[in-house]
Amino acid sequence: MNKPNYSADGYAARPRIETIGSLRCLVVDGSEEPQIPVILCHGYGAPGDDLASLTPHLIEWIGRDSAQLRFIYPEAPHDLSDVGMPEGRAWWPLNMGMLQELLQTNQFAQLHDEVPPGIDEARAALEETVTAVLADFPDDTPYVLGGFSQGAMLTMDVALRGSVRPPSMLVQFSGTLVCQSSWTEAMPRLAETHVLQSHGRVDPILPFSSAEALRDLLRGGGVEVEFKSFQGPHTIETDTLFRLVERLRLMAVSIE
Repeated sequence: MNKPNYSADGYAARPRIETIGSLRCLVVDGSEEPQIPVILCHGYGAPGDDLASLTPHLIEWIGRDSAQLRFIYPEAPHDLSDVGMPEGRAWWPLNMGMLQELLQTNQFAQLHDEVPPGIDEARAALEETVTAVLADFPDDTPYVLGGFSQGAMLTMDVALRGSVRPPSMLVQFSGTLVCQSSWTEAMPRLAETHVLQSHGRVDPILPFSSAEALRDLLRGGGVEVEFKSFQGPHTIETDTLFRLVERLRLMAVSIE
């Protein structure tokens, strides 16, 4: 992982690499005494520090209230060098050919109730990391959990099927619906969680209709969901980042 430079309101944030639980993480503190952990997981095929590039923008946009935040970016355990992605990581292996075939034949919904092979192991690893992160804070500390694409699926699975307490905010950048039966049963776990979900209408990798299915499943379970659609592909768009900034600022102000 590379170590980009950050700053916030005169504080020189010091990015560092730590092994937290069993996962290698890049950690950035907004001050010497952060109060709220923000754990964000990258997507399939990305390097472990992929989402860390968002941090200087988040710190700048949040302003002085970013002093309350600790950003943690876990690196997925699977190395994809052997499939032609030298810096790529994965939370669990994917059959990209099968996914493309299902997309092209409009049968992607067949995967909604599938339990992806390897997701249980990935959930256990991330749970261990989240547990270790939260151990550094008081028991009632609010925290944020989320990710992009495969990282979004994993964090939803941790929030619903994991044993760690649910996050105050769950961020779903371009994720999708899997594990439908077990997620539905566990939906009461998110009774106190705000979900920020975004998805591009022309996403060529994870279809928009499946994101809508996830949104509807959450809302049907009584979960508070803020759904941001945008006219774009498989990415994180700026308006959703601004909403994340607003929510993080509110969380920071609430504990001052």
